[in-house]
Amino acid sequence: MPAPVGALPRPRGEAAPSGRIAIVSASVGAGHDGAAAELARRLTADGYTVDRHDLLDLLPARLGRAVQEGYHRMLVRAPWAYQRIYAGTERAGGGGPAAQALLRSAEDRVLRALAPGTGAVVSTYPGASRVLGELRLSGRLTVPVLTYLTDFSVHPLWVAGGVDVHLAAHDVPAAQARGAGARDVRVCGPVADPRFRPCGREERDRARARFGLPPHSPLALLVAGSWGVGPVRKVALEVRDCGAAVPIVVCGRNEALAERLRADGIEHAYGWVDDMPGLMHASDVLIQNAGGLTSLEAFAAGLPVASYRCIPGHGLTNAAALDEAGVAVWIRDRGDLKAVLHDLIDGPLGPRQRETGLALFAGSPAEGPAAEIGRVHRSGLPQPSPRPSPRPAVRRRPASRRLTTTVAVGCAVWACAVGTGIATAYDGPGLARAISHGLDLDDHAPQHGPRPEGDHE
Repeated sequence: MPAPVGALPRPRGEAAPSGRIAIVSASVGAGHDGAAAELARRLTADGYTVDRHDLLDLLPARLGRAVQEGYHRMLVRAPWAYQRIYAGTERAGGGGPAAQALLRSAEDRVLRALAPGTGAVVSTYPGASRVLGELRLSGRLTVPVLTYLTDFSVHPLWVAGGVDVHLAAHDVPAAQARGAGARDVRVCGPVADPRFRPCGREERDRARARFGLPPHSPLALLVAGSWGVGPVRKVALEVRDCGAAVPIVVCGRNEALAERLRADGIEHAYGWVDDMPGLMHASDVLIQNAGGLTSLEAFAAGLPVASYRCIPGHGLTNAAALDEAGVAVWIRDRGDLKAVLHDLIDGPLGPRQRETGLALFAGSPAEGPAAEIGRVHRSGLPQPSPRPSPRPAVRRRPASRRLTTTVAVGCAVWACAVGTGIATAYDGPGLARAISHGLDLDDHAPQHGPRPEGDHE
């Protein structure tokens, strides 16, 4: 009789390993899902059956969409709070009980989602790594777990006990992961859709004509993630006014921002763009504010990258890590904007960064992250040592009491949304004020902490 759907994978040695791999991501922005999609494409091409899961869909009580919306609102309305929370938990080395409780509630659902015969599980999101690592430590998950680090900076929340292997795109994030306690860290390069590749002048000219862009002007492509967050208007106007390049702005799903930019006189402002490779081929430089997947895609396309007016938290730490790795210059002062853009477009800095970025993708497919996942899948790994004492059972509240207070729910939602666990950096009334403001539950701005400079669409 066939095994029931959701049955646990067999322990190593009970049967020959299957060709099935699961990838667990989260639709928090687009970067985690984008990395998962490219890993799935490569693994499928290598002959594996790949199942993809969204952690937000596996949270109980339909909290996943609330997590997504809460994180979005916080980045838009209270970026100052995200910065303070991110930095506080970075110093503390991780999150607290609120996040742990929320993620623990997803463990059974994640196990049930894994198809029978799954031979390895890959995470592209910190929360998923925490859930899978706990399952691995407890012995309930008996196959290897790998984390693919999507960012160049590694918050301690990325490094979960029980995860067997961490895959890094570069030595900089690899060193940060080891510093956060990861045991087995392997540098195997980044992933990007193969459509992102260098192009010649003729292809660049065709791309400009296709988008209706100026054929001869220097073009600076401004990106702000799938949600279009951060001081995007300020950056677009500063680029235009400095005269170094014509700004081309991609606002993701923030159509309201695109309309405001067009009203400001920024002629080339787009919402969601399906042909991002073509838009990169048309451009001379990319200006980014978060350091996620789009930066890696630009490196693969041979486009010089600058970090400028980055969003708080991971935006700032990614800018620092990219600068340390030499793949993207970090413009910290507005007064340097024009000179750096000129250097990237017409000076020696641009070719140097183009070469450094392309070098990330110089390895053969056999050396890449998908191939490394395949090797771990085929070889298997021993079960990690369990904790000295088992975790006490968690009493399940009645359904009517699960969402008893706004602050408790907000804490859990916020904790998971910003990287699984960072809401507990605050306590007391300050936390309640921050949560209620970040989730738009009151009309009053908190009285502690200045807002960062810039507008927040």
